[in-house]
Parts: sequence; C-alpha cells; structure tokens
Amino acid sequence: PAAVRLRLLPRSSCLFDEPFRLKVSGLRSRQLVALTARSTDQKGVEFSSRASYRADGSGEVHLDRDPSLGGSYAGVEPMGLLWSMRPDSSHRKLVIRNSLHPHVVKFSVHEQDGDGRLLAEAANERLLIGDGVVRRPVRGEHFQGVLFTPPEGPFCAVLDLSSYTCEIRPSLLASKGFVVLAVAVHSSKLVNMNVMHLDLFEEALNFLKKQPKVGSKGVGIVARSQGADVALSLAAFVPGVEAVVWINGCGANISVPLHYKNSQILSPLSMDVDKVIHTESGARVIKYIVGNPLAEENKGSVVPIEQATGQFLFVAAEDDLGWDSKAFMGQMVERLKSRGRNNFEVVTYPKAGHLLEAPYGPYCPSSVHGLLHFPVMWGGEPRFHAAAEVHLWEKVQEFLKTHLKCDVKSKL
Repeated sequence: PAAVRLRLLPRSSCLFDEPFRLKVSGLRSRQLVALTARSTDQKGVEFSSRASYRADGSGEVHLDRDPSLGGSYAGVEPMGLLWSMRPDSSHRKLVIRNSLHPHVVKFSVHEQDGDGRLLAEAANERLLIGDGVVRRPVRGEHFQGVLFTPPEGPFCAVLDLSSYTCEIRPSLLASKGFVVLAVAVHSSKLVNMNVMHLDLFEEALNFLKKQPKVGSKGVGIVARSQGADVALSLAAFVPGVEAVVWINGCGANISVPLHYKNSQILSPLSMDVDKVIHTESGARVIKYIVGNPLAEENKGSVVPIEQATGQFLFVAAEDDLGWDSKAFMGQMVERLKSRGRNNFEVVTYPKAGHLLEAPYGPYCPSSVHGLLHFPVMWGGEPRFHAAAEVHLWEKVQEFLKTHLKCDVKSKL
C-alpha cells in the first residue's frame, strides 16, 4: 500500500497570518482518521486540537473540502485545527513576546480506531516576522517599546498600543509594509502608577515620526481594550494622528487620571467591582463593572473625540464580555454625529469576543487579567470569532493604507 503522507501546501513555512491547505493521501478508501495539531507558546504552555475525518474513495482528506465529523470543531473549516487549539491548563492565552522565533505547529494523522497509531506527521513554521523586517527594542526618556522596520521604503507609520507586551500584531503589520512601534500601556515604566501620562505616548509618536524610513507626516494607531482609550486621547489632544483603529474599548478614560503637559485632562471612569459575575469555570465576567460614560459623575472622563482631525475605524465584538464595547461604540458614534462629524467607519462582529487578534491563533475563552489578577471571560463563539479575525485583519490594513498618506519626497 502507498505510504500515508500529510502535506502542508503551498509550503510548510508561512507567515502566522497566512492560511495553508492541509492534505492527507495514501489512506484506505473511506478510512476514518484523527488529525491533531500541537504547539507550545513562549511561556511553555502546550496547545492542542483534534478532529475526525473520513477519507474519500481515493484515500485522501482535504481540509478545505472535507468536513470534520467531530472533535475540537465540526464541519468544513480549513484552518480549524489552528483556531480550535486549547491550552493544557485553564485560563491561558497564546503568549508570544519575541517575534524573532517562529511559532511551530506539529500536525499528525492517526488511525481513529484501536490504539490511534501514528500514520504521518508534518511541522508548520508560522513566522511572526517577514523577510527583511528588522526588530529593534527601543527606549525613550519616558517610554519603551519595540520598533519593526520593513526593508526598503519609505512607509507609513503605525503606533501599536497593547495592554501588555505582545508582538504578534505589530510584527505582522510591519510585514505588510508599515513602520510599526509597539508600546505596551502597562509597561514596566507604568507599574504601580496612580496617574497615566499622555506625554509618554506623545514621545513615542514623535520618536516614530522621526524614523528614517517613515514617509508619512501623520501616524496611524491600532489599539484594543485599554490601549484603545489611550489611542482616542492621542487623537483628541496630540496633533498628527491621521487614523485610529479602535478595537473593543471604551470612549472614556479608564482606571486612573490622565495627565498631559503637567495637568489633569481626564478623570477616571467610575468602576464598581461588586458587578463582577462569577461563572462555573472559575473565570469572571467583568463587562458590567465599568460605569456609564454618559452618567453625570463620569462626564469628566469622556474623551472629546470630536477634537480629532483624523479618521476612526470603530470595531466592536457583540459578544465581548470584557467591555460593553458595542454600547461604548454607539455612544462615540452619537457624540461625533451630534457635532456634525462623519470621520468614522463602524464594523461589528456578532458572536465574536473581546480578544480580536491577528488571524489563525488559538481562540481564547478566558485568561488571567493583568491588572485584576483573576481569570476573566472574554466572550465569543470560536468559529465566528475566528472568522471575524480574518475579516478584521484585512479591514485594518485597508483602512490604514487608505487614510495614511505616504509621501516619498517628505524625507528627502
């Protein structure tokens, strides 16, 4: 009989955000098999998935054609083995803090019955950084981050704000042709601070603008969660922000007072931890602990986004359990409309959760919250969340390329 082969097409190495075709050949006609995927993240957490398939009359399985009969997912899902991977312990999300190391996923095909004998295997190197992109840790007087610079140029500049250090999105974005500076809102320079200083993010913006391969006068910002309200404040108070991608955030300043040029510009939004909802999994729902930005006592926390001159892309997942993102987005849209502004686009994703990332990573239902130090539910249904990530990733790139003007002559 022919040897069983498991192939990843068009090749076994690709960027993290690129789809592939998985094909198994050499099986018996109509044979039942189990396909598995395994990987380990940069904290040593193991992720795995498993799905059952029936070969066709020629002894082949094609993941882009054939349905999974059950397991981690069901139906025709060409990338299902990736997004359905689950950690070996609860409340963990995929951690990649250094994009220079590829994320390796090992695929294998086993006999479905009996002892599950291994029939074939193959490894997929999922690269976080494109050819020629340079990764450089940088440090300013008041900020620290990682700068990603593609080869040649010039390119438009993007500030990537995340709550905590994660290099998946900024490194992949640089691989699409942007100079990207990744800054974590809760970096070591901000730990235990009772005040957030907008000046340090302005310093990061100015540092980015001065990079030799930056050809845009203005800067774009991509941010989710608490990074998203910092992005709004930068757009409202700091000149030169031309495009903001706001993902699952709030329209008001969260957690601590926001200062700029030695004075307070926004008070913190009220919070009520008694509104935490406990679940059987041990993770909690924190969606309702944040106060209503429209309430009288919170007026001083609302970001005056009507002052911004750039364009906004507001993105809200309708099943976000981390924030009431859809409601917050609605409030921001009304605020802009009532002031005669139309400098925004809106995208909503039904059945998607809070952690919208670059596509094809494992869906994360819950993980330990960095500030609250207990596990929280993030929401979303895996299949719909994964599809939202694919759509959003293209939308973000298209939005930035449309609204950031890259002038080749500007640096000459």
